[in-house]
Amino acid sequence: MEFLTPEGLVHAVNGVDFDVARGESLAIVGESGSGKTVAAMALVGLVPSPPARIRGERAVLNGLNLLALDERKLSEIRGSRIGFVFQDPLSALNPVLTIGRQISEVIERHLNIKGGEAKRRAVDWLVRVGIADSQGVADSFPHQLSGGMRQRAMIAMGLAGEPELLIADEPTTALDVTVQAQIVDLMLQLRDDLGMALVWISHDLGVVAGLADRVAVMYAGRIVESGSVQDLYGRPAHPYTRGLISSVPDLRTERLSRLATIPGGTPDPMALPPGCAYFPRCGISERECDARVPVMARISSSHWIACTPAANGIVAAEGQGDE
Repeated sequence: MEFLTPEGLVHAVNGVDFDVARGESLAIVGESGSGKTVAAMALVGLVPSPPARIRGERAVLNGLNLLALDERKLSEIRGSRIGFVFQDPLSALNPVLTIGRQISEVIERHLNIKGGEAKRRAVDWLVRVGIADSQGVADSFPHQLSGGMRQRAMIAMGLAGEPELLIADEPTTALDVTVQAQIVDLMLQLRDDLGMALVWISHDLGVVAGLADRVAVMYAGRIVESGSVQDLYGRPAHPYTRGLISSVPDLRTERLSRLATIPGGTPDPMALPPGCAYFPRCGISERECDARVPVMARISSSHWIACTPAANGIVAAEGQGDE
């Protein structure tokens, strides 16, 4: 994914490759600006072109290549086969339409259910996402609701078309921890009830730990590590992943300690290093890291990393252990 700007060409996403199955949760994590949201929005044609330009060839949903579809076909899939929960529901929801009307529109367009039945189903979805006064919320405008209520309404809208895949873009960022936990539990319950696939975009590793089956870590537009939750949190291999996990406070201990930090800052996407983008901030880099972009290497049956020295070190350690 590239963006043509007045200053030059920006490579926002480079060679991202992931998959998610029905009934499974995949979390995509990384710092702000790592390309998480752009990668997800490009799948359903939500990135304006121009200035955006997609260089990838395939984004497959049950055998259908989304990147080969025109805008009319993509508009039929958005909201029906693929649902989207946006990060800021206040800006994503239409301020001049009631919540019930906005959910009803999804049902009418994608399920071909009209009138009173569509309205009834809209209220039912508000009940399913845990809103007690569902009729009152259906008759309300977005600005009349709390942040947690708006987010639940946004989830109801994303699910109203009964999608096979739901993409949730940092849906708990602006919520307090209690509401965050409620939203996570709700999403997992709905995923299981509906048998859908869930892609959760976040920078909060604490939330992801209790939500995802697998995790993909992004840095500077690339996936640098992916694996099961047990792999990523129990045996993080990439130095960037280790840095992210080390920066999370450990609430299990009463001992006060300074949080770990990652030195430096994320690179300018218009001037990425010729080799590994993490090289200037890395503590285990080798000479070749500055000259060659690392490829994904498999280090276990469910664990992959794009880091040459880390992969070599793991292979060497395993070889010594076998002897």
